[in-house]
Amino acid sequence: MNTTWKSIVITAILAALASGAATWASATWVMRERQPPSLHSVVHEQLDLSAEQDRRLDAIEARFATRRPALEAEVRAANRELAAAIAASEGDSPQVQAAVDHFHAAMGDLQKATITHVFEMRSVLTPAQAKVFDEAVVDSLRDDAG
Repeated sequence: MNTTWKSIVITAILAALASGAATWASATWVMRERQPPSLHSVVHEQLDLSAEQDRRLDAIEARFATRRPALEAEVRAANRELAAAIAASEGDSPQVQAAVDHFHAAMGDLQKATITHVFEMRSVLTPAQAKVFDEAVVDSLRDDAG
């Protein structure tokens, strides 16, 4: 291949790589911009917490961080139980219904614990901070609902 063709091929490859990198970067930026801020970022970046509030919220978050994995593990276990019951049955059997009930109970326990955690965090905030916090919670729930 002569030098001119090599230069053209190298230029085309570099242009394609640059184009791909720019597309990836812009898509990442757009997706990040479309996602609402997490509740954690709202609390720690937008509420101008006092040192005491920050300390209390850290303790609340640490307690929930130790409890949440067990709740999520129970949801996964219930889901596996449901999958096994469906695989072993020929239809809507008592085993399938029991597994569905277990799954609903596990999901309910996780949701109740999360809501309790959210309100425990809210109790540390001033009324003005609580208003911003509540709006973030409601927006998050609405976004998840589609």
